[in-house]
Amino acid sequence: MTSTPIADLWPAQSGGADARPEAAYRLLRAAVESFAERGFHATTTRDIATGAGMSPAALYIHYPSKAALLAEISRAGHAATLELVRAAAAGEGDPVARMRHLVEEFTAWHARARTVARVVNYELHALPQDDYAVVAALRLDIEREVAALIEAGLAAGAFAVAEVRTAARAVTSLGIDVSRWYTDRSSETPEELGRRYGELVLRMLGAAL
Repeated sequence: MTSTPIADLWPAQSGGADARPEAAYRLLRAAVESFAERGFHATTTRDIATGAGMSPAALYIHYPSKAALLAEISRAGHAATLELVRAAAAGEGDPVARMRHLVEEFTAWHARARTVARVVNYELHALPQDDYAVVAALRLDIEREVAALIEAGLAAGAFAVAEVRTAARAVTSLGIDVSRWYTDRSSETPEELGRRYGELVLRMLGAAL
């Protein structure tokens, strides 16, 4: 299993403001790897603890359950994605330029952080109801940011789509799916893939290129 830029989600280990204990950080990393490799339901707390170099009992000092680990991973992954999307949508240039940049960044992130991205996008069904509601709200915010940018493009005469919400979901779905199949053996770098997806999305939205 490939390593992921997990410090981007919990930056304490790289000098950020997150003050969680180092052991909790190790558990999060091990949980990401285990959930991505085995799936949430097939992963045991022993798998996670062993991956973190700890005893199973030590896990419960930091997290009450493996579901609590999944909830934190899911919240952090979606919050990071929302921050990326908001920054791109609010960037410089016209709607076409901003959409290109958004798709490039969104796609590259899902390729680089593919292990985390697989967990946060494909293990949603395993979240407890309250935690699912929090993540669902973040996903809706991401979709709204993309939809607002599409609407700006429509208003400027740069895009031509029949239904904005469907188009927004198509844009995000393309990038998310990258995490399912991208590997270290893929022929394109995350950045190259982002550039190609950026052009594909603009054509899908009816932009003149």
